[in-house]
Amino acid sequence: MRERRTARKRRFLVCPPEYFEVRYAINPWMTSEEPVDTALALRQWESLVSVYRDLGHDVETVTPVAGLPDMVFAANSALVLDGRAFGARFLAPERQPESGHYRAWFESAGFEVGGAVHICEGEGDFTPVGGLLLAGTGFRTLPQAHQEAQEFFGVPTVSLRLVDPLFYHLDTALFALDDDNVAYYPGAFSPGSRRVLETLFPDAVIATAQDAKCFGLNSVSDGHHVVIAQDAAGLIAAVADRGYRPVPVDLSEFRKAGGGVKCCTQELRTREARTREGLENRAVTAPA
Repeated sequence: MRERRTARKRRFLVCPPEYFEVRYAINPWMTSEEPVDTALALRQWESLVSVYRDLGHDVETVTPVAGLPDMVFAANSALVLDGRAFGARFLAPERQPESGHYRAWFESAGFEVGGAVHICEGEGDFTPVGGLLLAGTGFRTLPQAHQEAQEFFGVPTVSLRLVDPLFYHLDTALFALDDDNVAYYPGAFSPGSRRVLETLFPDAVIATAQDAKCFGLNSVSDGHHVVIAQDAAGLIAAVADRGYRPVPVDLSEFRKAGGGVKCCTQELRTREARTREGLENRAVTAPA
């Protein structure tokens, strides 16, 4: 019998892809000669936002800025816990101006904002789960930023080393299924980091290379519904077998820049929401 899963209402921040295009190459996915279909990208993004709202989640938007095509990848802007935002410091010069625009949004929305001193790319390399911060390094975020985040939030941080350039951010190789478990692709991690994940999450869903390469692990789960790349057929079946409900979406245009569902989605975690979750684990009213 499948375990019953419970959805929890989430609050997301997104950025419309008004200026999205591939203008430079800062990861292995940005080398395609096929141009971005901007109209299609907008339709795909709007469909993602509609999915979130149909599932009962709150969605807020930050205003896009001309000349910052990757601002659509809101997850990289910060890590937000308990109403506090730990802002990004991007490695690529092309993305560095994004930090100030996102910081202004967080401040205007009432979040306490702190900024990283070392290279740190927000939820691209941080995943809160099980009372821990899983923190990726190897290509973007530096280990020193892991310590900064631990000091800022007071949450134990576990460093994980990424070794495959295709999976340059943690959120391309791992995502939280709920508050206790994850799905991940072992080949993206160093041997020591794989052993850490095996110890922490012995019941994890293990993804194949094929599903990882179509951004199946760049997914967003509310504890029951898993919004996931439609091409990740094996992973879709695996999470369904564990009692989660996959919600496949098409974000193929964003894959040209090395992004997917999670890259486009920043979760705004507030203290009130976490307290409410602990007291009642309230379910979201959503389609069956």
